[in-house]
Amino acid sequence: MRVIHEMKFVGRLASGADEWSCPTCGRRVTLRRLPEPELTVLDPGDETAVHVGVIEPDARAAAAADEYGLGPVQEIPRPPRPAAPAVPDEEDRRWLAEIGIDWDGGAAA
Repeated sequence: MRVIHEMKFVGRLASGADEWSCPTCGRRVTLRRLPEPELTVLDPGDETAVHVGVIEPDARAAAAADEYGLGPVQEIPRPPRPAAPAVPDEEDRRWLAEIGIDWDGGAAA
């Protein structure tokens, strides 16, 4: 079971996006609502935790949480982080020099 952190609403920014913060791990995000939703991560915090938040909790939300819990936690796919650019080793640089490529503007071999 994954750890669940509760995000706290910080405030609405001039752009119209809402800022949220996790007091447990320091995660900070901005969330723009419909019609053009957008999530921007300002500080990733604990990326293995599930983060939830309610902007206007009321008695119905509390009763549902007591009765049903938070509901099923789903794995939300995240785009992979870009790989670091490959750096050729000495053998690759030698081969590049043989075919006339001067890597990084310096000596290729």
